[in-house]
Amino acid sequence: MTQRGTTATPAGRNGFLRRMTFACAWGEGLDGFDLGVISVALPSITIALGLDPVLAGLIGASSLIGIFIGAPLAGWLTDRFGRKRVFTIDVLLFIVLGLLQAFVADGWQLFVVRVLLGMAIGAEYSIGAAMLAEFAPSKDRGRRLSGLLVCWYGGYLVAVVTAYALIDWAGLSWRWVLVTSALPAVVTALARLGFPESPRWLLQHGRTEEARTIVTERLGGDAYFRDEQYAAEEQREGGYRVLFAKENRQRLAFISLFWACNVAPYFAIFTFAPTVLKSLQLHDEATGTIIVNAMAAIGALVGMLTIERLGRRRQLIPPFWIMAVALAVVGLWGSAPGIVVVLCFAVFSFMNAAQGNLTAVYPIEVLPTEVRSTGVGFAAACSRVGAAAGTFLLPIGIDSIGIGACMLIAAAICVVGALLSQVMAPETTGKGLHDTSTQPLREQARTATAAR
Repeated sequence: MTQRGTTATPAGRNGFLRRMTFACAWGEGLDGFDLGVISVALPSITIALGLDPVLAGLIGASSLIGIFIGAPLAGWLTDRFGRKRVFTIDVLLFIVLGLLQAFVADGWQLFVVRVLLGMAIGAEYSIGAAMLAEFAPSKDRGRRLSGLLVCWYGGYLVAVVTAYALIDWAGLSWRWVLVTSALPAVVTALARLGFPESPRWLLQHGRTEEARTIVTERLGGDAYFRDEQYAAEEQREGGYRVLFAKENRQRLAFISLFWACNVAPYFAIFTFAPTVLKSLQLHDEATGTIIVNAMAAIGALVGMLTIERLGRRRQLIPPFWIMAVALAVVGLWGSAPGIVVVLCFAVFSFMNAAQGNLTAVYPIEVLPTEVRSTGVGFAAACSRVGAAAGTFLLPIGIDSIGIGACMLIAAAICVVGALLSQVMAPETTGKGLHDTSTQPLREQARTATAAR
C-alpha cells in the first residue's frame, strides 16, 4: 500500500483495482450463493416444515421480496452517506442472517429471515457495482463489472452443487445447507477491510482534496484524475426527486425494464429448477439442474470476455430472441425428450447469463453519480417485482395451467425485453463514465442504431 502523499505506481494501481474487484465480486458471488442454495433445499424444507404451495412459493420468493425493499433503501443511504459504510456493514448482515437460518422453527420464521437476507442482497446490488465502477478505468470497466455477474452465477452454481452434495449424498439437514452461506460472507468481510471512500462520491459532495488524495495514493495521480473525467464531477443534489427528474426518467425506465425482463424468467424457472425439470419428465433432475446452472456460469464468463469487443447492445438484444425461442420450444413441445429439454434450458441459461452481465454494467454507466446507487437500487427493486411474482406464481401455475403455458409466458417476457432494448439501449462501450451518464439516452440509442 502506498504512503499518504505518494503517487501510486501502475503496479500499485493494478494491485488495488484487483483487490477492489475481488471484494466486489465476492459480494455478488455471495448473493448468487444465497439465492441458489434455496432452490435445492426448498423441497426438503417443504417436507420437513409441512409447507403448503403458497408458503413454499413465498419462501422461494422471500429473498426477491427483500431485494425489493433493501435495494432502493440501501441505494438512497449509499448516495446520502457514502459508499464505504454500506459496503462494509452490509456483508456483516450476511453472516448474522446466514447463521439465523439454522434456528427457525417454522416456515413463517424462515420466510422472515430470508426476506431480511434479501434486503442485504439488495443492498449489495446498490453498492458493489457502483463502488467498483467509480474507481475502474474506462477501457476495462465493462469487463470488471461483468466479472461481478460471473461470480454471481458461479456462486449460484456452487450453491446448487453444495446443496445436492450435503442433502442427497451426505444426508445432512437442510438447516446445515442454508448455514453454509455464512462462510463466503466471512471471506467477503475480510476482503473489504481498509478500502477508501469513492472519489467520485467525495467530489460530488464537495470534498475535492480528499478525492484527489485517494486518486493519487491508490490510482496514479493527476493523469488518472484527468483521463477518467473525475474533474467533470460537480457538487449536485441527489435523492429520489432528482432521480425522477426529466433528464433521468428515461434512463431509469430503460434499466428497470430490461433488467426485469432478464431476471423474471430466470428466477421463476431456476428457483424451482428441480420441480420444473421433474414436471417435464426429466428423471434425473439433480444432474439437469447442475448442467443448466453450469451453462449459466459459462455464459457469464463468455459475456465478461467479449463485452468490450462486442459492445453493450450486441450483448443485450440478440440473446433475448434466442432465449425466447428456447423457452418456446419447451413450452410447445410437451413430449420433448429429456435431452431436448436440458439443451433448451442450457441455451437459455447461457444466453441469460451472458446478457445478465449488463445488469451490473448499464445501470452504473447511464446514471449520474449523485443518484447512481439510488437508481440502481430502484431498478433492482423493479426487476425483482417481476422475479418475485414469477417465483411465487410458478408452482401454482404448474398445478393450474401446466408447465408448457408457463414456459410460453416466460418466452413472451423475453420478446418484450428484445423490443424495448432495440429502441432504448445506448452504446456505452469505451466511453467515460461522465459521458455515458450525461448524454441523452435516446440520442445514444439512435446513434448506435444508425451506426450498424
